[in-house]
Amino acid sequence: MQKLKFTKMQGLGNDYIYFNCFNQTIYEPIDLAIFASDRHFGVGGDGIILILPSEVADAKMRIFNADGSEGMMCGNGIRCVAKYLFDNKMVSTKHLTIETLSGIKKLEVEAVNDIVVRVKVDMGAPILEGKLIPVTIDKPQIVNEPIDIDGVEFKITCVSMGNPHCVIFVDDVATLPLAKIGMRFECAPYFPERVNTEFVEVVDDHTIKMRVWERGSGETLACGTGACASAVAGVLNGILKRNEEITVKLRGGDLAIIVAEDTVYMTGTAEKVFEGEIEL
Repeated sequence: MQKLKFTKMQGLGNDYIYFNCFNQTIYEPIDLAIFASDRHFGVGGDGIILILPSEVADAKMRIFNADGSEGMMCGNGIRCVAKYLFDNKMVSTKHLTIETLSGIKKLEVEAVNDIVVRVKVDMGAPILEGKLIPVTIDKPQIVNEPIDIDGVEFKITCVSMGNPHCVIFVDDVATLPLAKIGMRFECAPYFPERVNTEFVEVVDDHTIKMRVWERGSGETLACGTGACASAVAGVLNGILKRNEEITVKLRGGDLAIIVAEDTVYMTGTAEKVFEGEIEL
């Protein structure tokens, strides 16, 4: 038997179970993710995140989705990792670096009484080349490209923010039958590594509403990389403006995104829910 201490945290309702691996070892993260993420028989969450030592940054994070698959990057999750490190005095600066499978990310925390409330993340430059996202469509960029999903045409814009994203602009996200169509996109043959899919409703030239189907987790209340990808897609389609703050309204709350010339900035909240111990 092994007892592991954890902290449940959430960013806009995108909840993960965080394990500090500076002082404990996780031997089977895939099995742990499946067990712990179960909302009836486990702790409950969209997955688990391991906070590990790094030789090139303040810490390293690994993300495992609820189905056990490993993610490259998690926008809401990395904000919570920054909060964990700062609140627990594992770093002494408000400017942090965190190593991920999609590279080293720079973060800046905003604290009140030495407790982090908001985090700004430099997410890096979006990947737009189809074969690198990856998408099987043989074009340099996939912008407003028609595809067929079970006999229905959708126009997609594809972006990678460390994870592959497929963005579709729709008239009304509230009534969208996401549970029905989300998995069809995730497992469509266009996406050899599966895909996160964002359905986006445009409010005005600096505000959008978004719902997301995440590969390995299903519909979640928020997705940081998805919000960034949706903002990038809006700029590419001439709907949103570059270098200006874009409000992305998700089911779990709002994120502020700026699509700059060579990077994307994301700012949002990070909150601790509770601490506990799980026995395996």
